[in-house]
Amino acid sequence: MEDRGDKKLRVGVIMGGMSSEKEVSLESGRNIFAKMDRKKYDPVPIFMDSRGGLWEIPVKFVMRNSTRDVETDLEEEATPIAYEGLKSRVDLVYIGLHGKYGEDGCLQGLLELLGIRYTGSGVLGSALGMDKYVCRRLFAASGIDVPRTVSVDRRAWDSGDKEALLDRLAKEIGFPCVIKPTREGCSTAVKKVVSEEGVPEALNGAFQRDNTALVEEFIEGMEVTCGVLGNDDPFALTPSETIPTQDILSLEDKFLYGQGENKTPARVGEDVLKNIQEVAVRAYRTLGLKGYARIDMFLRKDGRVTVLEPNTLPGMTPSTVLFHQAAASGIDQARLIDMVIGYALEAHAAKRGPL
Repeated sequence: MEDRGDKKLRVGVIMGGMSSEKEVSLESGRNIFAKMDRKKYDPVPIFMDSRGGLWEIPVKFVMRNSTRDVETDLEEEATPIAYEGLKSRVDLVYIGLHGKYGEDGCLQGLLELLGIRYTGSGVLGSALGMDKYVCRRLFAASGIDVPRTVSVDRRAWDSGDKEALLDRLAKEIGFPCVIKPTREGCSTAVKKVVSEEGVPEALNGAFQRDNTALVEEFIEGMEVTCGVLGNDDPFALTPSETIPTQDILSLEDKFLYGQGENKTPARVGEDVLKNIQEVAVRAYRTLGLKGYARIDMFLRKDGRVTVLEPNTLPGMTPSTVLFHQAAASGIDQARLIDMVIGYALEAHAAKRGPL
């Protein structure tokens, strides 16, 4: 931690945002703000509205139920912050955003231009982590197992030979399969498809969120997830087993208290837990991630660990699995938040050019 004399580090906690995950972001930001150590930090609650504007909000706004509730009174009770004025208000930004424009390198690039340090991965690592198809190609090139995947471009689907594509999907992927947008999170527009007849509807749903959709194999096995912390020498937390209420893990399973079920540690042997951790760290290193992330994977019935995707800004809600994993390693919520800030300061002190 840098020496600022007797002054506490001013940490702007940005929450809300422009993505489909903005409600989860509000909950994450609220928890980060509440759990941050006031002896070391001076947290500043900052809300990003649906147009990308930044506002310093009263503490009472942090406790509101939805982003709509927050936006209703911004002009009357909050203070707008111009992008170029952010540096005078905070020393570091703790990014509590999830999804597009917050987790994908966009905000990271803005903060780099403004000369403001921030938590989590840099521009490239964030962008790679958000694009499931690109990061899977990188994983595969590094020898990491990934699902069989076909990328479908919206324009090609709209104007191309649909029958030929359906034949290709049947041959290369098979049914059932899973269709999802390339750059979305929290299970948004994800659909299990059991036959060719369901493909057009699922693709069109995915195209509402992105111009590219993924068609991937439906994997049978145990869904597991593992947090990774650190910069140059990252380490894995205790892996968790995630038990969905349906065939595909939903937003509610991931973040709604009491909805989904997580087992930490996952109910496998110590050697398998170690293998999951090793694969998670390999994936983290492959993308050059920083600070912290969560790697979502499947443990196949044949024992292979298959990486689905990274979450470069994993949920920080009170019930999120990342806190369960940290607790299993003896790290409470305040300490984990402190560690994330520490890794951010370390990474930005060592960087040459953008993080």
